[in-house]
Amino acid sequence: MARWFSEDEVEGLDPKLVQMLDAARGFAHCPFIITSGYRTQGHNEAIGGVPNSAHTRGLAVDIQCNGSRSRFLMVSALILAGFRRIELAPRHIHADVDPDLPQDVIWFGESR
Repeated sequence: MARWFSEDEVEGLDPKLVQMLDAARGFAHCPFIITSGYRTQGHNEAIGGVPNSAHTRGLAVDIQCNGSRSRFLMVSALILAGFRRIELAPRHIHADVDPDLPQDVIWFGESR
């Protein structure tokens, strides 16, 4: 069970991801609002998600982020918690634990 997230917020997510996300939230000392977690394949296609998205396997989350200070706190905390795949977008941060994708990367994306 997560300390910082309700069961509804983390439904369908990999337990390891939830554990790491919960730790990151504790390190950051700022709210983590999950804007996208587990997605069905249909939902992923409908919103224009990438094919074979880690979201469809419960291995990824998008977290709302609206400012440079919170972005710094969140990214620092995600790295401290062990995340090795992070995307920065104007209004969110994507973090995933997909072992089949390149590791130790941070990339830029777009908020939908």
